Formats: sequence, structure tokens, C-alpha cells
Amino acid sequence: MTTPSPATDTRSADGVVRPAAETGRRGALLPAPQVQNHAANLTVLPDGSLACVWFAGTQEGVPDISVWFSRLTPDADTWSEPVQLSHDSTRSEQNPVLHVTNTGTVWLLWTSQHAGNQDTARVMRRISADGGRTWGEAHTLLPETEAGGVFVRQPVAALPSGRLLLPVFHCVRIEGRKWVGDRDYSSVMISDDDGDSWREVVVPGSVGCVHMNIGRLADGTLVALYRSRWADSIYRSTSTDDGDTWTEPVATELPNNNSSVQFVVLPDDRLALVFNESSAADATARRTSLYDEIDDDGLADEVPAAPDGEPEPLDDGDSRSAFWGAPRAPMTLAISEDGGRTWPLRRDLETGDGYCLSNNSRDGLNREFSYPSITTGNDGRLHVAFTRFRQAIEYVELEAGWIADGSRS
Repeated sequence: MTTPSPATDTRSADGVVRPAAETGRRGALLPAPQVQNHAANLTVLPDGSLACVWFAGTQEGVPDISVWFSRLTPDADTWSEPVQLSHDSTRSEQNPVLHVTNTGTVWLLWTSQHAGNQDTARVMRRISADGGRTWGEAHTLLPETEAGGVFVRQPVAALPSGRLLLPVFHCVRIEGRKWVGDRDYSSVMISDDDGDSWREVVVPGSVGCVHMNIGRLADGTLVALYRSRWADSIYRSTSTDDGDTWTEPVATELPNNNSSVQFVVLPDDRLALVFNESSAADATARRTSLYDEIDDDGLADEVPAAPDGEPEPLDDGDSRSAFWGAPRAPMTLAISEDGGRTWPLRRDLETGDGYCLSNNSRDGLNREFSYPSITTGNDGRLHVAFTRFRQAIEYVELEAGWIADGSRS
């Protein structure tokens, strides 16, 4: 593949929410505090403000990657200037998630790892008692395990019983190999005492299924959707006992490109999902590097996964390896009326070639739309945020009927 020209955007990352050309849509580019900005998560704060957290720095995996926070108050049309909320200069701090407890306190969770080694990750937490204006000290919520790193990406699911479900995935360490994700699997951390203690439930048959996202249907069924390391399909599993047991994930009709997805359960029990409608089948090339190393200048250089550019299959009866480099575009919104089994309504939020064969933001080559987050407000609107070219976080507000007005069904 020919190296592309730098990706450019004519819009200003000033945080101002403006009407779009399409009826029923508004949007903004959030202020970008660093060269790279990635992995947004949205939530509604106790005062009705919309909050967005993401990670920013030089490049994913570099120790200057930290968590940043911005808010959009109910009476404002501009996102606030981002505030840095994590400060460990020895680790890359990634994948932030916000959770509002039933008492109104706000948790910030994120992962903390050494360089590009996701198998060294632990989960950190800070707590705010005043709606995200001030925060307590950072502390370790889930430590690294003997088997490898522990990662988060998706929100905590709070059940009517008060039970909390925190989906995690394990970045499994393999002796003699650099981590590439070949043996990652999902678990659910369960707390019945407001997060004071946690127990783990492993999702059976979930190797390769990560970024588990949990939603609850009106009948109490829990639905989970997953990113696939194999870059084939979005996977789905369910629980009917409040998360104590889970079915094995099975492929849905939707493609996946080994990149994040997220959905929300709407008041009418439909699911609204944002994802990249692409997979390895759409890739004309794949990354020849999968990790970052830190130079003496403190920057990250890409290093080959193996002499031929791909990791050798493991000699353990399963020759599959994670696929990296499938296009991260288009960014699509889809609706399901049957608990995630089928997705007849789909409409693109952004289109493009989704070039992401490099995470290098210094040269501005990346053209991905990725890592979406979605939530709803009291007014029925959908709120979506996602990575735009790794240069900024794009925010989109949609009227309830937007997808039906232009669906590709």
C-alpha cells in the first residue's frame, strides 16, 4: 500500500456544537489537548451535564499518554477545555470509563500499562463526590495478574438489585512472545456491596472476544456484545441470572475489524449500536507492526511483530492470531429490535477509507473513525463520541428519528 498523505480536517477542534447539513444532527470536535486523542467514553453526570473522557498524548503506549475530561453542561453549546485526570509519568494510561453510582458519586476507571505491553496493565480508579469537579487520589482497583494484564473499555452495568457488573478482558502473557492479543478473553467482575469487593466470572469460550459491553433488557436478560481479535464479526452472548453465568459468544450478522463497539438499550428496549462496518475481509494490507517501544527521546517507534511482519501462530492446537489493520470506517449506527440478533436499520455517521496501518499521530497519516461511545439523554436524543483520525474526539448529537430518516435498510 502506498503511504498516504497526511490526513487533514477543515473543522476547528474548538468544542462548539453546531448544526450539521443533515436534519436532526449536530456535532463538534472537542478541544484536542495533545497530538493524539483516542478512545472516548460518554456518560451523563448527576447535574445533567454530558461528560466525555479519553486518552491523549504523543502516541498510544507512550508514558505521556494520560486521561482527559471535558463536559457539556445542559445550557451550553461548547464543550469545556479538557482537564488532565491521570498523572503517572511512567505508564501509558488508557481506555477511561466513567460510572455514576446510585448515591451520585462519580468513578473514573482507566488502564495503566508499561509502554506497549498490554499484558502489564492494571485498572486504576479515582472518585469524585461533586460531579466530576474535584477528584480523590488515584488507587489500584484491579491489579495486574500472574497471567497478564487486566483491561477495561466499557461502562459498568448497574442492575436494579444494586449489583454492579464491570466487564474486563485479560491480556494474556505468553512466555517468550510480545503481547499481540492472540489469547485475550473476557470476564465480568461482580460486586454486591457497591464496589467494596469484587468476584470474577469468566465468560466461557471467549478467547478472542474482548471489550465486552453489557446492556439489560426489560425482561431482565443481559446482552453482551464483543469486539473480535480475529476481525471477523461482532460476537454476542447473554445471561439470565444477573451475570452469574454467561452463554458462549457467537458471531452476529455484523462485521468487526478488531476495533471497539458500543451499544445502549433504549427506553423501548431496542438496542442502538455504533461500530465500524468492516472486517479483515475488507483489508488490502495489514499492519507490519503491532507494538510501540520507547526511544531515548521518549517517543514511540513501531517495531516489527516478527521478521515477516506477522506473529507466528502458537503451537497449541489453535493457529488463529489477532488481525490488526482492517479499515476503521465507516462509523455506523445500527438499531436492533430483537435483543441484538438482527440489525435491520443502519446509517453511517462518517465514511472514508479508515486507514489505520499506523498509530503515529505525529505525521498525521491515520484516517480512522473508531472507538465509539453512545448514551442517551432525558430528551430522547442519542449522544455519540468517537476518534477522528486520532487527532480529535468527534461528538455527534442525534434526534430520535435520525436513523430512520436515512437508513440503509
